[in-house]
Amino acid sequence: MIRLLVWMLLIYIGYRIIKTMVSGKDRRPDVVHDKTEAEPTHRDPVCGVYVSERDAVVGRHDGQRHYFCSMACLEKFSEQLDHKPT
Repeated sequence: MIRLLVWMLLIYIGYRIIKTMVSGKDRRPDVVHDKTEAEPTHRDPVCGVYVSERDAVVGRHDGQRHYFCSMACLEKFSEQLDHKPT
């Protein structure tokens, strides 16, 4: 009985090796290779983290856009502007 199991295991391993050699590369359709250009990133002026435009919280000051990693950083930036002497 054990001999039969060992032979079946060896046959299965041989089958998998031959199948891998014949098929060449692993062609998995679920893997998507995105070849688009990299998204532009901006540095958060409060904490210094780089964030993509898509994920950023955008604030404006003097007509300029500022990109933040979170609403908390945007609020800190606003507080800093409120406390600056003019």
